Amino acid sequence: MRPGCFGLAMGVKKGFEVRKMYTNKRKSDGKVRSCRYVCANEGHRKKDKRDHLTKCPRAETRTDCQVRMGLIMDREKETYKVADLILEHNHMLQLPQTSHLMVSQRKISELQGFEIETADDAGIGPKAAHELACVQVGGSSDLSYTLRDHKNYLRAKRQREMAYGQAGSMLMYFQDKIAENPSFQYALQMDIEEQIANIFWVDAKMLTDYAYFGDVVSFDTTFGTNKESRPFGVFVGFN
Repeated sequence: MRPGCFGLAMGVKKGFEVRKMYTNKRKSDGKVRSCRYVCANEGHRKKDKRDHLTKCPRAETRTDCQVRMGLIMDREKETYKVADLILEHNHMLQLPQTSHLMVSQRKISELQGFEIETADDAGIGPKAAHELACVQVGGSSDLSYTLRDHKNYLRAKRQREMAYGQAGSMLMYFQDKIAENPSFQYALQMDIEEQIANIFWVDAKMLTDYAYFGDVVSFDTTFGTNKESRPFGVFVGFN
């Protein structure tokens, strides 16, 4: 049984998401002795501890559904048999028209990833690129990923680049500038995944110029449409 399995109900294919509740393995060889799969709507989500003033609370999607299947290994034959099974859901199941929205059914292939990156490099926004991909396959219901998946793919790609390339080089540059002149300052703002979200820096000359000519400051974000999709704000002073 794998996530996103489908059952037959009233002659119509309906589906539901599956989660692995637990797995017990043998210490000797690491083989699974027993495990249990449950409906993704099993139980209730733990209380959201995030700051609701800055983060929207997550919608409650669990309904304490009791559907589950427990498997146990036959020690002699080393085959698995069903030891526990409940099939009655307490919520609506996914229809074929909406099954592509299930997490287990949404995936971006290597070719699709290449097309997403190519469109991004060409300056095509995620929404337009996703709409084009939908047209190419005959509609959104035939595409294996959603617009959110498209955006998440680009975000993950940029985070990897920042983690291993640009961010490391930039931080090293900042440290070198501080070594040259302690008046150089920079600040980083991290997101909930401890990834760099925003960066601010100012060198000694900027501080001195502002002390003398800080009558007006313009904040220019003209460069907000670069291929990284990250706003670049320039503070410009006028005396």
